[in-house]
Amino acid sequence: MARSSTRPTSRDVAQAAGVSQAAVSLVLGDKWRGRVSETTAQRVREAARELGYRPNLAARNLRLGRTRTVLLVVPALTTEFFAGVYTGAARVAAEHGFGVVLYPSPEGIGPARDPFASAQTALDGVLASSMAADALTAIRGDQLPLVMLDSDPEGSLGAATVNLDIGDGVRQVADHLLSLGHRRVLHLAADVPSWTFELRARELAARMAAVPGTQVHTARAPISIEGALAATETALTTPGPRPTAVVCDDDKLAAGAYKAIRRLGLRIPDDISVTGLDDLALATAIDPELTTVRLDAELFGERGMRALLAVLEGALPESGDIPVHLVVRGSTAPPPGR
Repeated sequence: MARSSTRPTSRDVAQAAGVSQAAVSLVLGDKWRGRVSETTAQRVREAARELGYRPNLAARNLRLGRTRTVLLVVPALTTEFFAGVYTGAARVAAEHGFGVVLYPSPEGIGPARDPFASAQTALDGVLASSMAADALTAIRGDQLPLVMLDSDPEGSLGAATVNLDIGDGVRQVADHLLSLGHRRVLHLAADVPSWTFELRARELAARMAAVPGTQVHTARAPISIEGALAATETALTTPGPRPTAVVCDDDKLAAGAYKAIRRLGLRIPDDISVTGLDDLALATAIDPELTTVRLDAELFGERGMRALLAVLEGALPESGDIPVHLVVRGSTAPPPGR
């Protein structure tokens, strides 16, 4: 079969295969099953291959109302963790011919300016972190196919959810400290109204309360080194028995806690142990290296994007939380006197 000197059309394929253009559209759109025979489908594919025919995806997507573009809504672009989420999500999207628009919500949470005249006409779906969920209303993204990351399965705008097993990560931290003999713990909590941080507080309190004689004091701080430094310094100088361990919701908070502890003339871990959660690069840049929970951000992004693609196809996303694990380093030891 000779190739045409001009770009072949679906009509050329139909003539070469001896079928209608409608049949060509069904076969090349992979919607032929039950509508044309296997033999006809094979004949269409062979004709298209021989002619060098490539569908006009832009025109096809326009007809179908599909842009093959999804929006990833994150709290900030400057966060190492969400950079990993984007990398994983974009990798899976590219494998399926989709593009990803990255949309940071200002100040980490809250409404954001609409990046499109109408999100519904510019996008096929949205993948959003619960920390930036309020931005969805502003861009009307909650009216599109939606998957929520790090979000309460019972209250995520009716959307599918993909979660890391943060609860288990916190339990691993608590069990590690309890096994070392710690009973007085300062919880340096992220001052962010988000389900994921509420979950951390609940799991830590429940795990510690299961052991008699434990105490958990909570100090809240914005996710910044300066905020964590101030909150930790205040908490550790409050009258009463000093905590022997600081459990931080985030590695950046842990870095601030390090500074506060050293300003007070205390040693890590000799006088006080510190744990984080994320396993960012700074976890091994500070001294001693930080005991923290490793979260696979790229895998998180990959699973999130696969879930959104499943939703777009009318299928059920993969179930089950993504496992996490504690990485024990030099910032934890038995409390003084043990």
